[in-house]
Amino acid sequence: MPFIGSSPAESALTTGDLGDNIVDGTKTKDALIGDYSDVTITASDLIIYGDATDSNNTKRDTVQGILDLASSGFASMQVFTSSGTWTKPTGITLVKVTVVGAGGGGGGGASGTNKGAQSGAGGGTAIEVIDVSSISSETVTIGAGGSAGGTNGSGGAGGTSSFGSHCSATGGAGGASGGSTGVDGPAGGAGSGGDINITGQAGGAAHNIDSGSELRLDGGSSTHGGGGAATSGGNDTGNAGGNYGGGGSGGNNSNGGAGAAGLVIVEEFK
Repeated sequence: MPFIGSSPAESALTTGDLGDNIVDGTKTKDALIGDYSDVTITASDLIIYGDATDSNNTKRDTVQGILDLASSGFASMQVFTSSGTWTKPTGITLVKVTVVGAGGGGGGGASGTNKGAQSGAGGGTAIEVIDVSSISSETVTIGAGGSAGGTNGSGGAGGTSSFGSHCSATGGAGGASGGSTGVDGPAGGAGSGGDINITGQAGGAAHNIDSGSELRLDGGSSTHGGGGAATSGGNDTGNAGGNYGGGGSGGNNSNGGAGAAGLVIVEEFK
């Protein structure tokens, strides 16, 4: 601190000096750290800082605590494409979970009848933000894709995916066989227990293959996977649903396409 005129003599800081508000630069630095020698800061050292929202206008935390606060936010992500166990990484307090059910399988076309089968429906989705401060692990279940329907057979329903008991999403329904022309397409799966719950796209209805007009429909989509593409010819096998949770398309005088398996995404935050 610069002085005009002669610098005041160094002396010990007394309570009288504080009371009279006559603290010069030398006395202040002696009162705070003694002699300005180098000091190594450690993570456990305490820092006191002002906060207008605090009743005493001060708060105290360790150096590490302040660093942790500054680095809070998205930290990591775990993606499950098969069933397993989610284990919480160190320091994680919050997760955003996205659960997708499996897609339904497409039905098989009726052999020799020129009737295409229904396509399978898309799986549902549930999205939830969960406080995991007191949770160390959770069971993750991934629904299996619905089986493809054989010739003149129905496709299988997609399986349910879940994150513990917090939220789940059912799979899309399987498509009916080619003998079911005119019947509405199968229903999409549904999310439940989430902050946001989404229904998968319905599968396409069964159809006739006529010489002058053809109607072929894709499998139903989920939020994370498109449905299997519709077949292009009169005797084609249906196409599999896209990852993740897409329904398979129906077959034309042939087998349907399989549905895609579900998915669980766990985004982790400090």
